[in-house]
Amino acid sequence: MMIHLAGYCLCVFIGFSLGLIGGGGSILAIPMLVFFFGIDPVLATTYSLFIVGLTAVSGSIDHYRMHNIDYKTVLLFGIPSVIVLFIMRRWLLGLIPPTILNTGTWVLSKSLFIMIVFSITMLAAGWSMVKKNSYTHSPAKLSYYRLILQGCITGAITGFIGIGGGFIIVPSLVLFAGLPMKRAIGTSLVIITINCLVGILGNLEVVESLNFIFLSVLAALAIVGILIGTWSIRFIPDKQLKPVFGWIILVLSAVIFVRIFLEHLYE
Repeated sequence: MMIHLAGYCLCVFIGFSLGLIGGGGSILAIPMLVFFFGIDPVLATTYSLFIVGLTAVSGSIDHYRMHNIDYKTVLLFGIPSVIVLFIMRRWLLGLIPPTILNTGTWVLSKSLFIMIVFSITMLAAGWSMVKKNSYTHSPAKLSYYRLILQGCITGAITGFIGIGGGFIIVPSLVLFAGLPMKRAIGTSLVIITINCLVGILGNLEVVESLNFIFLSVLAALAIVGILIGTWSIRFIPDKQLKPVFGWIILVLSAVIFVRIFLEHLYE
């Protein structure tokens, strides 16, 4: 079917996005699985973790060869981020009621609130990357405690919105950890790999219901995409990657805002 073919092509683009800008995996993979292959949204989350995780591992290997991974940042930023993400997903998120606000004519549900926070976060991250005066590569001034705190904040945000985190991790590493864009991308892929592993371990009861042949095909296509994306960044300067990343986030955040508006306009 043509819709499945489009889904397979999008899967390659998911890998390409991860390789080129260090993010975009989960935010593209879940809609791809749901709308192009008819996968249940809950099951799609687990499929996404496998696809993005395997793809990020492949990309991490290439970035390791290019010396684009900052291991100190992985430990100081990534580990606290993953711990807080796990706490948020395991316990804190469940404390939010299904209906947050009901005025009689308008209902603010938990899922709607999460999507609004997600789109606002993307908008802020994208704008910060597009601004010309927002990037300062000054790791010498970096405080370890500040980096750990920023990892915790990022973990809380990514855990709350339920996305792998590349769109939040990369701007955080560039703007706060002082990493060059390409090094931030390589480091982000390692952190995303850890995030996906934690997510899979938290959903082991769903793993048995996965179609591993189908999963292998999608993962292979995504890996092809990330190899192309990782190869491409060799020829793109950091200064050009940063605004491209920012504009992609801004466009996606606008699409999410429009989708939220249309869905609730026609309810």
